[in-house]
Amino acid sequence: MKRGTIILTPFPFTDLSGHKGRPALIISSDSRQGSVVIIAFLSSVYNQKNLFPTDIVLTTDHSDFSSSGLKTDSVLKIDKLATIDKKIIIGELGALTKKTMEAVIQKLKIVFDMK
Repeated sequence: MKRGTIILTPFPFTDLSGHKGRPALIISSDSRQGSVVIIAFLSSVYNQKNLFPTDIVLTTDHSDFSSSGLKTDSVLKIDKLATIDKKIIIGELGALTKKTMEAVIQKLKIVFDMK
């Protein structure tokens, strides 16, 4: 699985009480060894007024929407990350372009306060 791929996977609740199947973005490096990938949460439930500086909105008019495999407007929550085993991934939905992934990398720098 490559960085920028949007997958469907069980995503853990933040309190680790359970999980729900949902889309997520693979953000780990393509050269990462092993059976795990790092993913960022995607949600179709969001309020335009309450977005975080680390969020990326993918609406139907976004240049990557058609290739994303998403069915409705969604928000990438770059500050909600998880490390999962590849074998629990249900399937691939689509992918984001290099340009959007560059924006993701910039948002990760904000999340981790990196210059």
